[in-house]
Amino acid sequence: MIEKIGDIAGKIYQYLEKNGETSVLKLKTSLKSSNSLVCMGIGWLAREDKVSVKDAKKDVKVSLK
Repeated sequence: MIEKIGDIAGKIYQYLEKNGETSVLKLKTSLKSSNSLVCMGIGWLAREDKVSVKDAKKDVKVSLK
């Protein structure tokens, strides 16, 4: 499972590099992954201080630092 989380974290990072700030929902659909796996990947990147996470009206926005 750790390998899957690390893999999705890398895909999230690459997506954000290319597309900029986006919502968790958009990441989930664009990467064709489950909500829980995307959230774990974001957590991984947040722990490494690579992303910023902020509340939006109906979703959470994620961007690179």
